[in-house]
Amino acid sequence: MTLTRAKLVNLTPSASRFVKLAAACAVVAVLAACGSSKPSPASLESLSAPALRLTTAWSQRVGSVDGQLNLAVSNGVVTTASTDGDIVSFDIATGKERWRAQAHADLSAVVGSDGRYAAVVTQANELLAFDQGKLLWRERLPGRVITAPLVAGERVFVQAVDRSVRAYDVLDGRWLWQYQRPGGEPLALATSGVITAFRDTLLVGQGARLVGLDPLKGSVRFDVNVGTPRGTNEVERLADLVGPLARVDDEACVRAFQLSVACMELNRGSLRWTRPQAGRQAVAANERMVVGSDGADRLSAWKAENGDLLWRVDRFTYRNLSAPAIWGNRVVVGDYDGYLHVLASEDGRTLARTELDSALVAAPVVVDQTLLVVTRKGTLYALRAN
Repeated sequence: MTLTRAKLVNLTPSASRFVKLAAACAVVAVLAACGSSKPSPASLESLSAPALRLTTAWSQRVGSVDGQLNLAVSNGVVTTASTDGDIVSFDIATGKERWRAQAHADLSAVVGSDGRYAAVVTQANELLAFDQGKLLWRERLPGRVITAPLVAGERVFVQAVDRSVRAYDVLDGRWLWQYQRPGGEPLALATSGVITAFRDTLLVGQGARLVGLDPLKGSVRFDVNVGTPRGTNEVERLADLVGPLARVDDEACVRAFQLSVACMELNRGSLRWTRPQAGRQAVAANERMVVGSDGADRLSAWKAENGDLLWRVDRFTYRNLSAPAIWGNRVVVGDYDGYLHVLASEDGRTLARTELDSALVAAPVVVDQTLLVVTRKGTLYALRAN
């Protein structure tokens, strides 16, 4: 049985109806009992002569991250943040600081930015918007937020853990609209969900469905069912989409928690293919392939055109892999020990490995030839391959 670690959030007041997960036993997939022995992580393979050399173009320390983080990249700028409220924007080419802000509060959702405007949510459920480091406004939200806000088109879009989506004017904080798909599940996955833009459409995850919204009105343009979860209780049927969504031109691929990996055609709002895989991390994709790991950290690659399996490797089982990224003709993924593994995209063999100061807390991001990764200790690395 594949085990997947996750945290859950109750969306109804009758908490006694649902399974409660203690911090020492937050394990679901098809439920496993607390106290069962934990599998041993796979030992690292010997790599005496790496086929690739990684160099650090620059690195910057922002502050530690307790939870999840989104690296916001736009117009040659990357914006990151720490849990205790530091928000910093850097030039991707040089690592030079562009601007810095302080929220003066611990953060629960970080960080969304279009390069100029940035938005975060505090643990007290306040949405804060900044213009190049200057605080513009703050607004109290009706519920908890874990997913980083999306800043686009002079609007801020926020998705709460109850899957409701709210839109605000980035200039003055004026509330514009709210959307929530009726008939949602009573439990939600306490992890970063899907909220992103495709041309003039806002894409949001609603359980196991990807919904396309009009960003001006909040009305539905399309609704794609990624899969139908089966189970005897609410936990087993939980299948929220896990962010970030992997965009490739007019197509996108996504993970449905403990259910499947799927790719969609966004212009028509239709499902192209889906493959069963019980996992908890987002997938990566380009025009040739899709990559993702299951709950036991077996890494698989599929053909982007039809979902046929290209390769699967089990060298990293139970090493608590991060979301992967595709970096040219390479696949990169981090593990719980702070190692970053670089694999060949054609067959999954290991090309290089480097040790960072701690584990990754955000999906790696590729900009041109530069790989951006951020660790739990709050170090942002810009890496290049030689």
